[in-house]
Amino acid sequence: MMIVMDDEVEQIKIWFRFVPREGWFPQDTEGLWADRLSADAAQVKNVPFLLDGVAEGDVVRFQTDSDGLHWAVERVSASGNCTIRVVPIPSGPLGRSAHAVHQRFAQFELGGETFSEDFPMVALNAPAGADFTGIKALLTCGQENGWWHYELGCVTDEWRNA
Repeated sequence: MMIVMDDEVEQIKIWFRFVPREGWFPQDTEGLWADRLSADAAQVKNVPFLLDGVAEGDVVRFQTDSDGLHWAVERVSASGNCTIRVVPIPSGPLGRSAHAVHQRFAQFELGGETFSEDFPMVALNAPAGADFTGIKALLTCGQENGWWHYELGCVTDEWRNA
């Protein structure tokens, strides 16, 4: 049996609205790249920097407005992935190095992105089945040793139980 895959997956940007947190970025929207699955559903393909409750790989339903922007309506299915955000402490041993943060987590083979050179926050995607116990231990160790601050943007029961 031969399976033919469509190499032409349409990538679109899905916009999410949320209430900005006090003392954090003032933005109330974030756009994430996604692969269109149908007329109103897409699978998120990158890690959110600001948005909570969504992880890379999740499927969301969206509506397209009159300007052609695709706005998320709801999460249809969860990928099982977790979103972790890490900000190196400028006065700490890692300085402002997002690269150093990525290196610390390299052993876990996590995907991720850096917000900007000016604000080196790293958004990490911890896939379902990853070594959540080890990742949690490293996050705690880094925070206790002044390497970084971190927050959990989206976690699963698997993460909570690790």
